[in-house]
Parts: sequence; structure tokens; C-alpha cells
Amino acid sequence: MQIAHNSVAAFHYTLTDDQGQVVDSSEGREPLTYLHGTGQIVPGLEKQMEGRSVGDKFNADVSPEEGYGVHHDELIQEVPKDAFQGVEDIQPGMQFQGRGPQGEINVTVTKVEGNTVFIDGNHPLAGQALHFAIEVTDVRAATAEELEHGHVHGAGGHHH
Repeated sequence: MQIAHNSVAAFHYTLTDDQGQVVDSSEGREPLTYLHGTGQIVPGLEKQMEGRSVGDKFNADVSPEEGYGVHHDELIQEVPKDAFQGVEDIQPGMQFQGRGPQGEINVTVTKVEGNTVFIDGNHPLAGQALHFAIEVTDVRAATAEELEHGHVHGAGGHHH
């Protein structure tokens, strides 16, 4: 069976950046399982998964536009430290969830100077090309319940 719209696919991956540094990997873990055609993985990778079968091994390069998006300077802001009520020691790298004009947004603290906290609402991989090494481990038809719920159930997926 080939990966197609409304199929469930599982794959092992290693994600590297332009310098060849490993950013993320499924090594030592269960493969990533997703419902194909529903936007659960970045669009550029989902396009390259289409038509693949169990056992396929391939490299997929994904542009920022089809990955985590381009970097938006307007998502970098300075916020007063007292906006982080209840947080004693704010450090670079910490992540918080906040509210923006489009709803909830995840932000990362990039630096702290005195009473000012610099935050970035871009995804940490925004603006970066993504390089995946992929091995497809399973492909099957989605169940009616998975299609209704919009996600995978069972092994590697959601449990109700």
C-alpha cells in the first residue's frame, strides 16, 4: 500500500539543519505516526511522503516556506519582566504560551536584560531549511473513527 490521502503512515526520521547538525530524531523511540493529508506534519515533507511504501528510505529537503515558515521580525518583542507573574527566574530558552491577535502563540525567551525580557514568537526552526532522512515503517488505511476524529488511534497515535 502507498501513502495517500487518509492513510496512516509511520516513519523513522532524522532531521538535520544546513550545517548537518541533528535537530531531532526518532532514533531509540517509536516511529512518528500520522494521518496523511491532514497537515499533521510540515507540508513539504507530507508532499514527499505521498506515494511512498513500507521500506522506502529517502532524503527529503524542505524549504522554510514548506517547513516551519519564514522568520518574521515582527514576532520578536520586548516585554516587561513583570508580565511573567509567578515566574521567579526567567532564562533564555524558556518557552511560554501567550495570547496574540490570532490566538494563542508559543514564545521563546531569547535574552533577559534588567527588567526587560526579549521573546520570539517564531517557531524555533522558522527560516531554516529542513533535511530529513526518512524510513517508512508502516502504511495502512485509516479507520472510520480515525477519519472522524482527524488523528491516528492506537500504537503511535492518540489513545482515548
